[in-house]
Amino acid sequence: MKFLFDLFPVILFFGTYQIFPFFGPRADAMYYATGVVIAATFFQIVWVYFRHRKVDVMLWLSFGIVLLLGGATLFLHDKTYIMWKPSILYWCFSAVLFVSATFFDRNLIQAMMQKQMSAPKPIWDRLNLSWIVFFALMGCANLYVARHYSESTWVNFKMFGTLGLMLVFVLAQSAMLSKYIEEKE
Repeated sequence: MKFLFDLFPVILFFGTYQIFPFFGPRADAMYYATGVVIAATFFQIVWVYFRHRKVDVMLWLSFGIVLLLGGATLFLHDKTYIMWKPSILYWCFSAVLFVSATFFDRNLIQAMMQKQMSAPKPIWDRLNLSWIVFFALMGCANLYVARHYSESTWVNFKMFGTLGLMLVFVLAQSAMLSKYIEEKE
């Protein structure tokens, strides 16, 4: 359920982008979708705060980036900024994982998953490194699609391509880590 909740702003962005041309010019669809994703992310934070009294750092980071780049998109009327948002967010995730492991000797993937599985340190380190590389490559892939393909292709890639790649990546990791996952009785 949390996965769908996390996708809520992206789904609304995609839906607004696809539906808006029925009500206005296609050229404005990205701007309306940008406004919707900013609002949806804000309401997501409000909901989480009232529900749990604490908002995850990654959600704040995501909101800050979407507000900054989405705001620049709307203020400057330039779609490029919102198209950079996924890359910057992925690179921030990659950097946080790298910096925490390298300079603070803290494996954040292990911290998030150690209740579900018990694995030796080299496995945790490999898992952390794989997420660092994955997020770095996802940022590059987003920029490549944004710069070399049409706007609508980028929107479809953002919705389906990134989710598909994430799903394949997580499934591949799950298969490799299955022997370490603890069964709940």
